[in-house]
Amino acid sequence: MAMFPALMNDTMFSDLFDDPFFEGWRQTDNGGAMSAAMANGMMCTDVKETKDGYDVDIDMPGFKKEDINLELSNGYLTVSARRDGSHEDKGEDGKWLRRERYAGSCSRSFYVGEDMKESDIHASYKNGTLCLQVPKMDAKPQVEAKHQIAIEG
Repeated sequence: MAMFPALMNDTMFSDLFDDPFFEGWRQTDNGGAMSAAMANGMMCTDVKETKDGYDVDIDMPGFKKEDINLELSNGYLTVSARRDGSHEDKGEDGKWLRRERYAGSCSRSFYVGEDMKESDIHASYKNGTLCLQVPKMDAKPQVEAKHQIAIEG
């Protein structure tokens, strides 16, 4: 997938992302291919595991805090942002010859667990980087089903 480093089609560090936190991390908003926003350097994400959780830093240059939305639903934390651009052919001082700045929306989703609450996640935005602190959830012990063995005789 596009979000993980690869060399000669051999994905490196693939077992590093086996933690349930990274479930769905490889998915992008258009079915796996790198989105135009990510190709432009937006929403590039670093995830660091700490003793108590995960620090997630997401590059979102040019967005205002008000343009960014965080939503927690069904165990998925979705980060989305929208930036509107004028689509007029003329500016106040003349005609646009070239427009390269991104206008539109982009989003990323991270699986954080069904038991995560909005109040558990802390977010800040400074200098074009959205910083999230996501706690580790205590692993629920799996109860092994008991199997009865019939006694003959």
